Amino acid sequence: MKRLRTVDDVMTHAVISVDRETAFKDIAETLRMWHVSAVPVTTGDGQVAGVVSEADLLATAQDEAAAPREVTAGQLMTRPAVTVPKDATIAGAARLMARGHLRRLPVVDADGRLAGMVSRGDLLKVYLRPDADIGAELRELIMYQLIPHAHAPAEVHVHVANGIVHLHGTLPEPGLEDVVVRAARTVPGVVDVKADLTVAMPA
Repeated sequence: MKRLRTVDDVMTHAVISVDRETAFKDIAETLRMWHVSAVPVTTGDGQVAGVVSEADLLATAQDEAAAPREVTAGQLMTRPAVTVPKDATIAGAARLMARGHLRRLPVVDADGRLAGMVSRGDLLKVYLRPDADIGAELRELIMYQLIPHAHAPAEVHVHVANGIVHLHGTLPEPGLEDVVVRAARTVPGVVDVKADLTVAMPA
């Protein structure tokens, strides 16, 4: 399975958008047709100008002073749009969604142009990663990157069950346990880390 690390790995690349002049009814039809609750509003060069949602449409429809038929996406949209770069980490995108109580985010490339959309469900894909893949990555990370040139015996056993990592064994020097545990928590798909590690005495 592909290692899911960034928004680009999990986002929907084929994305529906509207322009500033799109009419109320056409926006509503777009949301219905594609089964989405919001769409980005883009400029002529693909920049994200804002986002228009079902809530925006409903607020206008209930406003007796407004004439929905005459309202456009440019008038309805929430701006500035909250966007996320395609190279952002999955954890970073999740925090951004949580802070804004958002269900989905437009994803932009290095030039700020719309590249896709990412939803809460997309971000959860990382937790479908097989335990065997998580374990293999952790073993490589620990033995070949964190403690590759140990001057004392070092052997860390890794067992993963339902995304929960169990580490036990010996480390070459004091202070490495926190480093290993923190590093393990960064591996995509890890839900929790439980460690029972001791420090080996130099030979």
